[in-house]
Order: sequence, then structure tokens, then C-alpha cells
Amino acid sequence: MQTFNRAHIRQHFDHAAVSYDEAAVLQRQVADHLDERLDLIAIQPQVVLDVGAGTGILTQKMRARYPKAQVMAVDLALGMLKKAQHHYQQQRSFGQKAKSLFSSEQQHFINADAYALPLASGQVDLLVSNLMLQWCDDLDAVFQEFRRVLRPEGVLIFTTFGPDTLKELRQAWSKTDQKAHVNTFIDMHDIGDALIRNGFGQPVMDVEDFVLTYDKPIGVLKDLKAIGATLANQDRGAGLMGKQRFTQMLEHYEAFRAPRTDQKIPATYEVVHGHAWAAQEVIKGPNRDRSGLVEISLDQFKSGLKPI
Repeated sequence: MQTFNRAHIRQHFDHAAVSYDEAAVLQRQVADHLDERLDLIAIQPQVVLDVGAGTGILTQKMRARYPKAQVMAVDLALGMLKKAQHHYQQQRSFGQKAKSLFSSEQQHFINADAYALPLASGQVDLLVSNLMLQWCDDLDAVFQEFRRVLRPEGVLIFTTFGPDTLKELRQAWSKTDQKAHVNTFIDMHDIGDALIRNGFGQPVMDVEDFVLTYDKPIGVLKDLKAIGATLANQDRGAGLMGKQRFTQMLEHYEAFRAPRTDQKIPATYEVVHGHAWAAQEVIKGPNRDRSGLVEISLDQFKSGLKPI
């Protein structure tokens, strides 16, 4: 199990606040998809909490979707939060000229860690989080905190990265040395198990793959730096390298260019989508176990039988 340095994460995202919006192409697209999935959830929240709000990409969507709700944006990095507040003030200024739907009382910006949200228990109707959970090395602890602030029957909807994320970069480094240079990411089944362990019910998980392409491998590294993404392990010092090894890694990364028809360098991101309710898991049917997984035979599947 990797152990993250929270101060290191905070520092890098603080510094990246200036360049984040321009480089956050994937984060915007994933936020769009998360927002679209809320079309399928019948909920009219009075209080929405965006944890890991960054510069407010998803927060803005929540304000637009639920204009009467109180929307709170939480982030570990103060620099990111100031950027989110700046975007909100710009939007509000424009909105006032056009008879804005928002009031200042409806938007709050909170500099805090996902592990210790400064909110009363049962206060939140909808908790959203876009590509933040991969920076939490103790999912049980953070899900416990999410469950605490959600009201009964409240909804958690989130995205995070799965194990295939940055697989090309990880393989390029593995051919260079045996040290950790890329964070590891948790499988969606383990995330679903963690949800149930911490008081969430009816979790729904799926995976969506994205491939960003670049002219050169160094472009992948530049984008990661621009958004503040870095190796966050406590012992990350062991992963520091000289110029020669870095150059070797880039040469290994070049091997991924050949199979692609556009001759671009790929960077794969496995995005895990999940949502669950702040309610006891309901175990239905003889084939459904405590993990929330349903096992059916191939014959059952072909015949259209449902196990629940």
C-alpha cells in the first residue's frame, strides 16, 4: 500500500493553480460525463458538496444544474480554491448584469482536507468528487467522512483513476529502473467494497477509457506537471533520477508510438465512475454477496434469467 505525503500534494496543486485550467483537458471531459450521469439520478439537493473542487470545473456545473441549492467547494490546495473563487466571481459579475440566478450566500469555498471536512454530520444531500480520490491513500477513512456529512439517503457520485492509468509511462519507467515513478491506482471492485464497508448502499461502478495523444513523450510529463500531478509517495525521493535515466525513459516511451496510425504518443487514463447512496446495502437474491457483486452462470445469462 502506498502512503501519500499530504503536504507534498497540497504544495504541488497550489503551485499548479496558475496553469491548471489550460492543461486540464481530461478533467473537463470527465466532469462533463459525471454531470451527464446526474440526469439519471432523481434528486433535488438543497446542499451540494464538491470535494477536490480544484479550480471549480465541476462546481460550476453543479451551480448550473441545481441553481437553488447551496453549493460548497472544498479543496486541499488554497491556490486552487482561490482560482475557483475567482471564476465564480467572474461568473456572478456577468450574471448580475443578466439578473443572476445565484446569490453569494449560495456558494462557499472551504480550504480543507477530504479526510476532515469541517461540516456538521448529515448536512449534505449530494456529494460530488471529480478525479480527487486517487490522491487519498486510505479510501476507508475518506468514505467514512463522506458518509458522515451526507444525510440519510444522500448520494455520492465520483470519478477516480483505475490501474491502467498512465500504463505507458509506468512501463517506460519499468524498463529504465526498478523504482516507483508513477502512483498506483485502485481497481473499481476494491473501491466498491470500500463503499459498502463504510455505510454506502447500492454502489454502481463502471470504467471509461480515455487516450490523450502527444507529439513527444515529454508532452505527457509537461501536462502532468501543469495540473500538479506528481509522485505523491512518502518515499518519493527514491524515485528521483538523473538526466541519463530520464532520457532512457523517454526513449522507452517512444516504443508506444509505432502501433498507432496517427504516429502520436498515447497516454491512457482509466477513469472509474461510481455512485452510491448513504444507506445500508440491500442484499437481494441468492447469488448476491456482501461485496455487492452478482454471480450468474453463462447459461443464466444467455437465457436472460435475472438473479435478483
